[in-house]
Amino acid sequence: MNDIETLRHWVEESENIVFFGGAGVSTESGIPDFRSQDGLYHQHYDLPPETILSHDYFMSRTQEFYRFYRDKMLCLDVQPNAAHLALAKLERLGKLKAVVTQNIDGLHQKAGSQRVYELHGSVYRNYCMSCGASYPVEKIAAGEGIPRCPHCGGIIKPDVVLYQEGLDQRTIRGAVESIASADLLIVGGTSLVVYPAAGLLEYFRGRHLVLINRDATSYDQRADLVIRQSIGGVLEAACAHLET
Repeated sequence: MNDIETLRHWVEESENIVFFGGAGVSTESGIPDFRSQDGLYHQHYDLPPETILSHDYFMSRTQEFYRFYRDKMLCLDVQPNAAHLALAKLERLGKLKAVVTQNIDGLHQKAGSQRVYELHGSVYRNYCMSCGASYPVEKIAAGEGIPRCPHCGGIIKPDVVLYQEGLDQRTIRGAVESIASADLLIVGGTSLVVYPAAGLLEYFRGRHLVLINRDATSYDQRADLVIRQSIGGVLEAACAHLET
């Protein structure tokens, strides 16, 4: 039995699957990740991305933050790929109970997934820092300079977790509970070096841990199955035989 067949069998027999994903899930949709050779960390800016995408930088150089954010973080025209669609299918079948993602691009929801724990927030949610009013992403994308609330003049901030900011505790609780109750945990497209998100895998007590990633991770030795292939192709093949 090859790796894909093994995963297919485990998916078939599992009734509580959770998927934990990172930037590599969205690269097949054309969104660059951070750490690969073509990622944002290897592009040339006056400052490294982790500085520009920090809380201090947002507060002190808001206009420069938004120049980078609009240019590199808003990818509103991209579409879900085979990985997103396969996970949405598994949820419709009642097998997948949750997606836990480090991505902020909303592609899981575009594909049809309903229970998605967005550890680092979403570009699709934005709020006024003064009055709390909510704004769609189009308000950010279509403007120039610093977006401001038309009601009170406050600065509008994306509901994304910047460097130096903590994760939302309600989201963390939901993710932990989902991972802890899963019988099959599929981890894909993540280097597992970003904490505290990567630490959530410690809560898994189920039968099978599967890692699908191009490069080696610190969890490889603890996994029951490691697959170094296209995550979209792997997930599509693993559930192609299942009928919705």
